[in-house]
Amino acid sequence: MHTKLITPLRLIVLSLLILAKGTILIAQSSLIESLIEVDRSDQTNFEHTQIIKAGLLNVGYAEVGPQSGSAVILLHGWPYDIHSFEKSATLLATKGYHVFIPYLRGYGTTTFISPKTMRNAQQSAVALDIVNFMDALKIDKAIIAGFDWGARTADIIAALWPERCTALVAVSGYLIGTPKANENPLSPNAEFLWWYQYYFATERGYKGYQANTAAFNKLIWKTASPKWNFDDETYERAARAFDNPDHVAIVIHNYRWRLGLSKGEKQYDRLEAKLSKLPVISVPTVTLEGDANGAAFPPPSSYASKFTGKYKHHTLKGGIGHNLPQEAPEAFAQAIVEADAMARAN
Repeated sequence: MHTKLITPLRLIVLSLLILAKGTILIAQSSLIESLIEVDRSDQTNFEHTQIIKAGLLNVGYAEVGPQSGSAVILLHGWPYDIHSFEKSATLLATKGYHVFIPYLRGYGTTTFISPKTMRNAQQSAVALDIVNFMDALKIDKAIIAGFDWGARTADIIAALWPERCTALVAVSGYLIGTPKANENPLSPNAEFLWWYQYYFATERGYKGYQANTAAFNKLIWKTASPKWNFDDETYERAARAFDNPDHVAIVIHNYRWRLGLSKGEKQYDRLEAKLSKLPVISVPTVTLEGDANGAAFPPPSSYASKFTGKYKHHTLKGGIGHNLPQEAPEAFAQAIVEADAMARAN
C-alpha cells in the first residue's frame, strides 16, 4: 500500500483542525483519510479493471507493480479469468515487475467495440488482440505468460512476433494447432478428456452451455484440477467474468473452429497459414506442468524441440492441476523470474 503526499494547502487545513480541537475526533478521521488519499489499488485493481481501446476491443485489464518495471503480460484461459493471477501478479510486483492482466475477448470487462464484428475466437484473432493491447499501452516488448487459451496465445505471439516477446512462460508447453491437424483422432483417453468439445459442436451443447454456464464451468474446474480444494467464493468471483454478453458465442466458436466446424475470417488467413507450419519458438522459454492436471495435455517430451532458444521445463508436484497459476502462484511467478533471467543472459 502506498500513500500520496499531502499538498501544502491540505496540510494547513489539517493543522488548523488539530489546533481548533486539540485532538482529532473519530468523525474527522475520515476527512484525514481523504486528505492523505490512501491508495488501496493493490487490493482492488482486480475487481475494478481499467479499460483501453485496442483493435476491435475495449480491453478490460488489471495492472500492478511499478511503472518503471519490466513489462509482464499474463493471459488466462477457459473457463477462468484474471483472478487466476492475483497472487502471482502481486509477487511479481514486489519484485519490481510491471504486470498487466487482460481479460480475453468474451470475458469480464472486455467487450467488442462494434456489434457487427464477428464473435470469432480462432487462435490468431485472440493473439492479435494481445498485440493490439500492447500497442495501445505502448508496450514494445514484454514477458508473456499464460495457461490454457492464454498459453496458446502466448506461444503464438512468441512464434509470430518474437520481437514483442522478451521471454515466454507457457503452462502445458507448445499449444499451437490447426483445424487440419485436429482431424486426426487421438487416443481414447484424450478424446474422453475433451468430451466438452464434442458437446459444444452440437446445438444442444450451445444451448446447454448458455443455460448452465456457471455450473458447467465449475464442473470443468473440478475435473481439470481434481486435487484443488477451491471454495465457492473463489469460484464465484471468477464466474462473474462469464457474464460477458459475448462469452458463450466466443467459447463455442473457439472449440468449433478448432474442429473445423466453424469458419474463421479471411483477415487472419495469412497468420493461420504461418501457424499451420507449427513454427518454432526462439525466445527464452520456461514451460510448466502440474502433476495432477485433469485436462488433456501433451507430454513435455513431445514439444521440447519446438523451443529452439534457451529452454527449461518444470513439472510441479503436490497435486497441481490445470489452473496452475492460481494453484501454485509462487512457482508460476518464479518461472517468470527464471525466464527473465534467461533472456537477460542472452
